[in-house]
Amino acid sequence: MRPFITGNEAVVRGALRAGCDFFAGYPITPASSILTDFIDAFADGCGIAIETEDEIAAIGQCIGAAMCGARALTATSGPGLSLYSENIGLAQMGETPLVIVNCQRMGPATGGATASGEGDVLFARHVTSGGYPIPVLAATDAASAYRLTHNAFFIAERLRTPVIVLTSKDIALTRQSCDLASLPLLQPIERKSAPADGLFEPYAIDASGDVPAFAPIGGPRQVRFTGSIHDERGLLTIDRAKIERKLTHLVDKIECNADLIADIQLDADPQAEILVVSYGVADGAARVAVCMLRAAGAHVSHLTLHSLWPMPVKAITAALTPAIRCVVVPELNIGLYAGELRRVMPDIEILSVLRYDGGLISPRTIVDRATSRVVAAGPRAGRGEAETSPCADRLTVRPEAQPCPS
Repeated sequence: MRPFITGNEAVVRGALRAGCDFFAGYPITPASSILTDFIDAFADGCGIAIETEDEIAAIGQCIGAAMCGARALTATSGPGLSLYSENIGLAQMGETPLVIVNCQRMGPATGGATASGEGDVLFARHVTSGGYPIPVLAATDAASAYRLTHNAFFIAERLRTPVIVLTSKDIALTRQSCDLASLPLLQPIERKSAPADGLFEPYAIDASGDVPAFAPIGGPRQVRFTGSIHDERGLLTIDRAKIERKLTHLVDKIECNADLIADIQLDADPQAEILVVSYGVADGAARVAVCMLRAAGAHVSHLTLHSLWPMPVKAITAALTPAIRCVVVPELNIGLYAGELRRVMPDIEILSVLRYDGGLISPRTIVDRATSRVVAAGPRAGRGEAETSPCADRLTVRPEAQPCPS
């Protein structure tokens, strides 16, 4: 039976499927029902769900629970993520496996609590001081919210890192029929355990891209945990070589495992002249727009990004077949991800489709943007050479062209 669930319900189901047994959070629209659903799910004592006094307490309790061996998740929205920032850095420095769900809404500040927006894309990447990387996944609907939340636990446990899963108001609160049983899920893993006896250094690694063995705080082995720079033993250090080794490790364990984190879906046309790159709730409109363009005779490829950071550069560049003349990027923000894509593909015309007034992007808006301007100077031409494409008339959607059925 296919459940008819919201994105928030999907998050809870995905977390429980992954073995989540601890949740702490503070009510905030549109994430509040994740808290109440966890309270209901753990009513029989199979886990712990806590409504904390504020967001700082929520992330702190999750870090403490995770370092004691729990599989912990917290959920918030943009204002709460701002308050999480310092403790996310603590989780990074202490190499704490933790999943953070950010149900985005219009910002900044209080913004529009019930309005659409996906403006936390770069904030999630640079959420704490120091600039060290955190894996960031992005749901496009309820089904992907289930799958990505589940898989986020795999990444968090495998790499001993916080992982952020982005949803948004429309994903969080919209009900959809989901075939959860057919979704590909990463198999849950156990943390690399510390040896039962002998010398134990809680932050010792064999190679920079490796992760240290885990021993729970409160267990038989002594574990030091600090937000200050430390050596393999967890002791504060001013040794520059040890400092560099530790901080390089925080980068390498993410970057060296970029392929493990990468999660994309490519609907490719070998003759594509247009590539649509989408993520978040705008992906639904992008799918319909691609169908409309193809019905009109256009050659279009569509790349859906379910992982945003580290940027899946291999997948993006692989989607740039020789005939591609422009890349269309719909976003519910001021063009944040498109700006980063320009760094990866500086010779391709990037066409943004933006909306940040609290509404949603329509498929027709994407179609109009894709057909309005295509690089005519040949594949990989510079952005400054963009002009009206000689094939623009051919790419105009005929009135009788219909979008794909949902």
